Amino acid sequence: MSKIKPSKGAPYARILGVGGYRPTRVVPNEVILETIDSSDEWIRSRSGIVTRHWASDEETVAMMSIEASGKAIAAAGITPEQIGAVIVSTVSHFKQTPAVATEIAHKIGAGRPAAFDISAGCAGFGYGLTLAKGMIVEGSAEHVLVIGVERLSDLTDLEDRATAFLFGDGAGAVVVGPSQVPAIGPTVWGSEGDKSETIKQTVSWNELHIGDVSNLPLDSKGEIKFPAITQEGQAVFRWAVYEMAKVAQQALEAAGISPEDLDVFIPHQANMRIIDSMVKTLKLPEHVTVARDIESTGNTSAASIPLAMERLLATGQAKSGDTALVIGFGAGLVYAATVVTLP
Repeated sequence: MSKIKPSKGAPYARILGVGGYRPTRVVPNEVILETIDSSDEWIRSRSGIVTRHWASDEETVAMMSIEASGKAIAAAGITPEQIGAVIVSTVSHFKQTPAVATEIAHKIGAGRPAAFDISAGCAGFGYGLTLAKGMIVEGSAEHVLVIGVERLSDLTDLEDRATAFLFGDGAGAVVVGPSQVPAIGPTVWGSEGDKSETIKQTVSWNELHIGDVSNLPLDSKGEIKFPAITQEGQAVFRWAVYEMAKVAQQALEAAGISPEDLDVFIPHQANMRIIDSMVKTLKLPEHVTVARDIESTGNTSAASIPLAMERLLATGQAKSGDTALVIGFGAGLVYAATVVTLP
């Protein structure tokens, strides 16, 4: 017989508060067209994006996260000292170590919580949410701060016609805490590493460190390009539309609900055509509010779901207590989907 005492966590977990931060600089498509041969009409028709936010030098990954976290903590009605863990999902924090989560935890006044970063691309928020739920039910933390944050403008090749218009910057955060009723459903998540080349960084940091120009991409001036995110657009589109709709359906089934039971659908804001195709494939009823934050925010990877959630609640398009399906998918290729009750 084991001598280990059983965990004394909460019976369930829920999202208690959400917050977001969008950089002050708004970048319209016209700015993107200064470096690629395209048109505003083409960008809108291909992606649905009209504007995106790009961070200034002062709007760092940590700074944006701290701003979003403060709003989420206030909305949750707790104090920073009650945060027992900080999870940050990002691919654009360029310091290998320490984790930016430790800096954020200190600067928000959280005391001495567990703090770590995860790299799960555009599914990162879902991964973090799942980890937070497990901590609360297991009893290792009572409140967990989950942050999705990106400065993808730093990883954008402005001469790449396929991706220059896609990416934006921002941070979204939620506080996850105890609940007496189910409010975060089972997560359907996974990876398809055989497709890892469809979304990737152009060159590794090690290749850049070695500096062999013969192996590195050059810009129009003949200078070495900084590593950027590139993708095979058509392959990603097909995968997202067909495979992720199946994952979304599995998440609904795991939560024991049907599309008719949903109030809100918050998919990763990757592409408006992908979002619309998923809505059609899932046969979502007309009453379901669909997040289309990508129009003014662009693709912010790990930040896109909490940013879209925050905007829906702030504008009254969604309300506290609504049942929402969230799904993130991207580089890896990785994915995570679950059903949640909105804070």
